Amino acid sequence: MSLAKNQLYTVLIDGYASDGAGVARIDGQVVFVREAIDGETCLIRILRATKSVAWGKVEEILTLSPHRIEPVCPVYGRCGGCDLMHMDYTEELRFKRQRVIDALAHLGNLDAPVMPIMAAHEQAQYRNKAIFAVGEGPVTGFYRRRSHQIIPISVCEIQREVANRAAAALRTWMTEFDVSAYDETGHKGLIRHLFVRQAASSGQTAVCLVATSGKLPHRDTLIEIIRSHCPETVSIVLCVNRGVGNTVLQGNFLTLWGENSLQDTLSGLTFRLSPRSFFQVNPVQAERLYDKAVSYAKLTGRETVLDLYCGTGTITLCMAQKARLAIGAEIVEQAVLDARENARANGITNAQFLLADAQDAARQLADSGISPDVAVVDPPRKGLSPHVIDLVAKMGPTRVVYVSCDPATLARDLKLFAARGYAIKEVTPVDMFPRCAHVECVVLLQRENS
Repeated sequence: MSLAKNQLYTVLIDGYASDGAGVARIDGQVVFVREAIDGETCLIRILRATKSVAWGKVEEILTLSPHRIEPVCPVYGRCGGCDLMHMDYTEELRFKRQRVIDALAHLGNLDAPVMPIMAAHEQAQYRNKAIFAVGEGPVTGFYRRRSHQIIPISVCEIQREVANRAAAALRTWMTEFDVSAYDETGHKGLIRHLFVRQAASSGQTAVCLVATSGKLPHRDTLIEIIRSHCPETVSIVLCVNRGVGNTVLQGNFLTLWGENSLQDTLSGLTFRLSPRSFFQVNPVQAERLYDKAVSYAKLTGRETVLDLYCGTGTITLCMAQKARLAIGAEIVEQAVLDARENARANGITNAQFLLADAQDAARQLADSGISPDVAVVDPPRKGLSPHVIDLVAKMGPTRVVYVSCDPATLARDLKLFAARGYAIKEVTPVDMFPRCAHVECVVLLQRENS
């Protein structure tokens, strides 16, 4: 049976896709239905269909799930930021843990022990970093899913409240002085994005305006308006971005007022953060994730730890507090410089940082006669290459701690580690992004016969 656009069907939702969409089946064909909940019976309309899969939307819910709630955001479903505001948090956590189990089983053919997910204590205003797109109007908001159409937002429920006030300040200034927003089609206009970061430990806030020119009209008034709306601001920076791509924070950075960075703490350590510094957007959950990673490393103070993809050194420094030596490797030069400064600022002398990719780091360690007892990998969403997995296995660490932000690539990589003699001892999902479909995991791998 072939499904066609605009056809209506009554279906039972019997699971979830990786993005949180409900899954139904019509004569054996899989149909993905956004904002449908497992167990619901729905009348759906087919939006698009191929020979193997189709996509539909809910026209009417015939049997309502007890887990369905009213989204608190007025633009939910149009803004591409959140995926799960239509279900309660209990169901969200069940979906996320099951997503990990399914990925390991179906993509990795792995029967791994998956622990209960670490739930977030807060599901609102947990993000310490916001990047608003700016459009004519002026409007500030986020892009519609799979597009660059800006959905105007006055209050984002998952951002810190100060970010919403900073966006309002920017709109006030742009309206008062008729300041243009950047048009990415014609590459004209001045204001592109607004970046806001707040330190969880102190409330100190940094505001970074992204523009196509270093010349801002009525700059002093802009500073006054931001400080009036956001008195916790300690840094106002201008990023001059003349590029035509999607990278937000690139080009030259000019401090307009105050400091050029702010300070925050994580796991008892202090970090100095410039606009381009990577830092976890949910620091409360990040601390719990790092604590789990350290516990999986089972450090006694005698071990050498290698942390690949170390970024600005957060995990490396956490490991260094309980290891003999912690070595971080990162290919981004500025991140390595930040990591070294973070070690110095925290008085940590048993941490080293290499400007190197995984292959160069392995070679440098071999040349130095260093063999890691524990390896930590925290790769980007694309996961590890088979070559990197080979390198780690050849170094022979007793334990590998894998921090993952994508269950699919995690399953693929764990299967390769298993083939190289590393058994999966435990997987702990961590909910870093409530109301969104993303789920992080910390995994302990043990070298067999060790």
